[in-house]
Amino acid sequence: MSGGEIAGLIAAGAFLILVGALIVPIVKLGRTVDAATNAINDLNDRTGPLLGGVTETVHNVNATLGQVQVSLDGVNIQLAKIDTMTEHAQNVTANVANLATVVSAAAANPLVKVASFGYGLRKAAAARRHAEDEREVRATLKKNRRAARTR
Repeated sequence: MSGGEIAGLIAAGAFLILVGALIVPIVKLGRTVDAATNAINDLNDRTGPLLGGVTETVHNVNATLGQVQVSLDGVNIQLAKIDTMTEHAQNVTANVANLATVVSAAAANPLVKVASFGYGLRKAAAARRHAEDEREVRATLKKNRRAARTR
């Protein structure tokens, strides 16, 4: 055998050892790839129904949100109506307050005049009664004086 042949045999033996050493990691890598493939397939099998459920849930949520939006629109309409009614009630209250002020002012002035007239009338009647009583007393005194002088 020549030196080239021995070198070829050594190279072939080294290649064989290299391949033998690489077989274990390659086999393990193959198992890992198989396990990853199985996991991906399993994930695909489970994801389909899950996505269908999510899609149905999203549709249900959208429908519910649509109903909530319609309900909120109805509430907003009712709130606008209530706001309008409150505004009208406020205007009515202001008008009643103004009317009460006008009636109070219009009635107060004549009532004060009537009360003053009544007070003056009572005072005048009392003064007249007092004057009549005073006249009677004076007349009685005069009479008594005349009677005393004539005696």
